[in-house]
Amino acid sequence: MSSPRPLDFLTTGAWIVLALAVLSSAAYLAWPVPSRPGRQFWLFSPPNEQHYRAALGRWNAAQPNPADHANLTLIHFQALERRLVAAFTVDAPVADLVETESLMMARAFGAPLADIGFVDLTDRLRAEGLFDRINAPSFSVWTTRGRTFALPHDVHPCLLAYRADLVEAAGIDVSTIETWDDFRRVLGPLIRDLDGDGRPDRYLLNFWETNRDLVTVLLRQAGAQFFDADQRLELDTARNAHVLASLVSWIAGPGRFCVDAPEFTAGGDAMRLDGTVLCSILPDWQAGTWKNYLPGLGGKVKLMRLPAWEPGGRRTSVWGGTSLGITKAAPDFERSWALAKYLYLSPQVAESLFRATSIISPVKELWTLPFYHEPDPYFSGQKVGALYIAEAPHVPERRSSPHAAFVMDRMVTVLSALKARAVAQGQFDAPALLPEARRLLALAQRDLSVRIDRNVLAGSAP
Repeated sequence: MSSPRPLDFLTTGAWIVLALAVLSSAAYLAWPVPSRPGRQFWLFSPPNEQHYRAALGRWNAAQPNPADHANLTLIHFQALERRLVAAFTVDAPVADLVETESLMMARAFGAPLADIGFVDLTDRLRAEGLFDRINAPSFSVWTTRGRTFALPHDVHPCLLAYRADLVEAAGIDVSTIETWDDFRRVLGPLIRDLDGDGRPDRYLLNFWETNRDLVTVLLRQAGAQFFDADQRLELDTARNAHVLASLVSWIAGPGRFCVDAPEFTAGGDAMRLDGTVLCSILPDWQAGTWKNYLPGLGGKVKLMRLPAWEPGGRRTSVWGGTSLGITKAAPDFERSWALAKYLYLSPQVAESLFRATSIISPVKELWTLPFYHEPDPYFSGQKVGALYIAEAPHVPERRSSPHAAFVMDRMVTVLSALKARAVAQGQFDAPALLPEARRLLALAQRDLSVRIDRNVLAGSAP
């Protein structure tokens, strides 16, 4: 018998692929990978990048040692999230400082406290008095099991933007609105059929059951917490059922006053411009977006506090959030910490950010600075910064969890199912929908609890 030849085991093409793989692996291992000296800083937000570059230019100019310079890298949101997951699970390379979004940070909180990839800042924040200097509720979403892992970048309180030109022309005084029931009653006459086809052409509020962010904003305003202090699910509550049943009456039936005018779409923007929708829930960052991308509303809109769910209730909510964390891979925590404070406590960065995006700083001592109290022509001369700052201490706290995103998705599913049942039965009265709301929430809680318990990599860890 003849000796076996290489081609007897693999085809010619397969041998070529294997050879190329070996050569490329050898080249990768042998090739010198240049590294930039200094601290690496990753972020995902293009609006933040321009403000940081100017600040970091001043920082680097003041650092004689190149090892103390800061190098900024903008990374797409999903790519940054994947990099963080890789870094915290298989020790892939990661930056010294990373600016993250709330749901991105929550992914890191599935590990035991000792294994979270960000440095625990709790003791340092307390020792340096930063828990007192920074808006207290803004820490909640960056905190798990009583320990805080990041500096908050913002507050993101919500106000209600309304078409003041149309509302005031109708002789309506919005100061008489305290609750959402008042909102429906006082502004209800503005829902009109303008073209005579028997269907309304004007609605009061931009809201729809498919908008996960807005559903979450309204639930949080009402005091909903999707998790308890130990990260256990907390969906099946009377409060959640009440809010969801009420929302169905907003979007369906004879009392409907909402319409779907999605943000960041040409169709939704057209509906805001032509008055199809009169009011929108507006976090501070969205106010900046309107000024930049909807100039046609300039001088036609004003801001007011959100209507409360009941008399004396909370008149704001929270939407979004960003923070700065220091990874455990950072070789010099003290220098990274100094850089983080330089950026996040800086009056210059706060002013630059507000003027470009309307985002207010969570640093309370900065709230008296003049730029927050200047009249804004876009919002009919209102002092926009001061209005958002007044609500900052009242934003709801948020309990963070690695399961938050799909729990929020499930709440949207529950609301959609509840609406479908209401339409099928022709029953749109909120109290009558409460039993079905509780039933759907109980099903969701049981189902999600089973799914979460199966996830051994992101369970409730000590």
